Amino acid sequence: MSEQTPNLPHVQIRVSPDDFDIGAEWQSLRQRSGGELGAVATFIGLVRDRDKGEAVTGLHLEHYPGMTEQSIERIVSIASERWPLLDVLVVHRVGELAPRDQIVFVQVASGHRAAAFSAAQLIMDYLKTDAVIWKREDKATGGQWLQASELDEQRKAQWRPPSEDKDGQDA
Repeated sequence: MSEQTPNLPHVQIRVSPDDFDIGAEWQSLRQRSGGELGAVATFIGLVRDRDKGEAVTGLHLEHYPGMTEQSIERIVSIASERWPLLDVLVVHRVGELAPRDQIVFVQVASGHRAAAFSAAQLIMDYLKTDAVIWKREDKATGGQWLQASELDEQRKAQWRPPSEDKDGQDA
């Protein structure tokens, strides 16, 4: 899915079982970017092979097509309102993944590094808590559906404007 509006950067969001090629994504950005591009920050997430000392045998990810992409678009919009971004790509895999498989790719381009780094981190922090994606981690002892951790919520909260209380409502 691609979107271009006057107030947002070039945005691409893909939710798919297909793996991604970070080199191809980088080259695509370089081909479509203009002269204002000065910094690109990326994040690549992998399926862990261990959790709390126990071997992870796989990760199953489910999503609700349409709703998942909209939830990620809202996250990108939050970042775009804070920083002058030129290009944002979010790729999130779904389906059955094995340990060490690539699971998520975030690529943010801006004129300056601080905006690119901050926006990429905000996007990842919000993906962990707000993206409409359900994850089941499988181990030899069985599968367990995962929820955002307290640490995930704390990381997201760091981005909340000071004028908002803990529920996200204006004080």
